[in-house]
Amino acid sequence: MQADDTLPRDGQSILELAARSMVDLFANASEGMLLVDRDGRVVWINDQYKRFLPALGFARVEDFVGHPVGEVVQNTQMDRVIRTGKPILIDLLSNKAGTFVVSRIPLRDEAGNVIGALGIVLFDHPETTLQPLIQKFANLQRDLDDARRELATQRRSKHTLASFVGTSPAAVEVKRNARRAAQSSSPVLLLGETGTGKELLAHAIHAASARSRGHFVSINIAAVPDTLLEAEFFGVAPGAYTGADRKGREGKFKLADGGTLFLDEIGDMPLALQPKLLRALQEGEIEPLGSNKVIPFDARVIAATSRDLGALVREGKFREDLYYRLNVLPIKVPPLRERRADIAALAEVLVEDIAMRNGTAPFELGPEAVALLSAQNWRGNTRELRNVLEQAAMRSDSQHIEEKQLVRVLQDAGIERMPPAPQPLQAIASTRQALRPLAQQVAEVERQAIQAALEATGGNKVAAARLLGISRAKLYERLELVA
Repeated sequence: MQADDTLPRDGQSILELAARSMVDLFANASEGMLLVDRDGRVVWINDQYKRFLPALGFARVEDFVGHPVGEVVQNTQMDRVIRTGKPILIDLLSNKAGTFVVSRIPLRDEAGNVIGALGIVLFDHPETTLQPLIQKFANLQRDLDDARRELATQRRSKHTLASFVGTSPAAVEVKRNARRAAQSSSPVLLLGETGTGKELLAHAIHAASARSRGHFVSINIAAVPDTLLEAEFFGVAPGAYTGADRKGREGKFKLADGGTLFLDEIGDMPLALQPKLLRALQEGEIEPLGSNKVIPFDARVIAATSRDLGALVREGKFREDLYYRLNVLPIKVPPLRERRADIAALAEVLVEDIAMRNGTAPFELGPEAVALLSAQNWRGNTRELRNVLEQAAMRSDSQHIEEKQLVRVLQDAGIERMPPAPQPLQAIASTRQALRPLAQQVAEVERQAIQAALEATGGNKVAAARLLGISRAKLYERLELVA
């Protein structure tokens, strides 16, 4: 031990005595001790340590002492302690002899040079002697793993393009544009009224893109106070201001690194913060609040708004250069009143989702009820439709919802009710026409298909058969049957 000249001589003696006492205490109270020199060779073990030798594969002390510690003790960290001069006070060591709680302390000469290390086995069989501590650690580790999995789940895409329900021309066009956008890394701008499914489409574009394995991170600009938006976007450097986290905090841009960042309600972006957002998009780097260094990021940006960005630009409330930077791949998401043909299918999906969330069986909608739903203007779009269906489900005592129940819900909600469109005479005639034997209807369809194929090929039966995907013999056979 290095002498401390600031202590009186009797104080130095007391320290030396205390050091010897501590070694004796550890030697007697611990489960074993070993000493290695500056070259990492084992030079001494106490009696308690000798009982581990058979399990380690050594019959005699001579076969263990004098050998490099790394060769005789598996998974040891004694070499590291000698190399760095830093102690490892508490550690778990597992090898052929079992699992142990150990401590490793470097030894120094009077000049402060490392001359060896002392290894102390504090406990053996920690699974029993330290069971409460180990169990607490295991519980904390499990909770941490669960939290990480939950966070990863939240940041994965929740929807695919199949989640955007509808086969109307407007819905098909939206999905076609979304698939095209998924193949690009350029910014996407989703335009449409509130409740039309813009966030769902953002998830779907991410899921169909090459970034689907990365995080999907969203931020609703309208829901965050202006004073906090910069920190939410770009993060906060350690100790940037009073009360800031000492470790700092990552912003949404960095959290979305390698994935997709969804900026909902971009039209509500404060004018003062728009230049920083533009710079981040152009340069691919951000500067955390309170920091003087930039951090690169790689996130695909999808923005959405229910406001008229062009009008905001003309009014000076939205930067023109930022607008052009975001408006690379615009997708107009139509309101429900422009795709009424999808409302029946959408209502069915919403009914099933409502039932699943409530833990109940899905209710059925009568045909008149579906017709009434399809006739409404739905100013709130899908969100409003869902609300009406939830109210109807809560008010109903049966699993069948009729038109009159929906009428009451619409009235109580103050929604201007539109009557169902009358069924056209052509549709009535078509319905009556369908009430014929199936064989007659099939024959009629075949006759029309064959006639169209012959007209398209100028009467060439070989070409017509090829067009219909049947053999020439089969074509002649069908011609005889439908003639």
